[in-house]
This record gives sequence, C-alpha cells and structure tokens, in this order.
Amino acid sequence: MLRRIALTAVASLAALSAAVPATAASPLVPLPPLPLLQGDWPTAQDTETRLTVTVSESGNPSADGVFELECDPAGGSHPAAQRACDLLDEAAEAGDNPFVATDRNAMCTQQAGGPAAARVQGTWQGENVDARFSRANGCEIARWNNLVPVLPSAR
Repeated sequence: MLRRIALTAVASLAALSAAVPATAASPLVPLPPLPLLQGDWPTAQDTETRLTVTVSESGNPSADGVFELECDPAGGSHPAAQRACDLLDEAAEAGDNPFVATDRNAMCTQQAGGPAAARVQGTWQGENVDARFSRANGCEIARWNNLVPVLPSAR
C-alpha cells in the first residue's frame, strides 16, 4: 500500500513538471513552509473529570454511599463537588496524581485509622482511574486525608 502511494506521488510530480516548461515563468509564488505546531494541545476530553466515589464505614453515615463527581463545571451528586474539583485541579496543576497507590516498599506506621473504605472510578484529566482507599496504616491514612473533600473526613 505504501509503495503504491509513493509511486502515485512520483508519477504525479513527473506529470506536473513535464506540463510546465522550465523556461516559462511560473505565476505561482512558492510559500514558505508552515511552522509545525509544538506541544500537546489540550482538548475537552484530555481534561475531563467524571468520577464515581463509593464510601463505606467512614463513621459519618451521611458521607457513606455512592456519589457522582463531575468537574468543569462542578456538579453531580457529590456533597462537596466544587471543593473536590478545586482540590483535583490543584493536584493536576502541581503534577500530582492523588490516585496513585502507596508504594509496596513504603515504611508506614502501623496505626489503625478505622474501617473506612472507598473506591474512586472514572476519568480524571482524561485518564482512567480505579483507586481504592482505606485507613489501614499511616500511609493509607495520609493518602485518604490528602484527598479530602473528594473523600469524606473519616472519624
């Protein structure tokens, strides 16, 4: 297929150059080459945020349940949608991904933060998210707390 395209291009160029005598003045003025666009241009899909936040046993019955969070503009059934979107925007601007799991080799304090559990699924900054949160040790407690108000304050 590529060979056919190349042969067609060469044949077309040969036919065009044969049609115009070399001594004839060409009425066409060659244009300078167009500059290439540099960088990645964001699209609406690149920055889309639509998350489903599922929380259980947070110690606050009104905070437990399934909540939808949409950003730009903030909306959905999430109880603190605007503040949650603001936090996620700040993380994106700083280049941080708040959904990354704790490194398996991390040294974490062995403290219990309660039975709270959460799962966040969907799209953040155009990337798929499927993250689980708990309060099983010091690292997980800090990870949870860094995502408040996307996740509720646990007691």
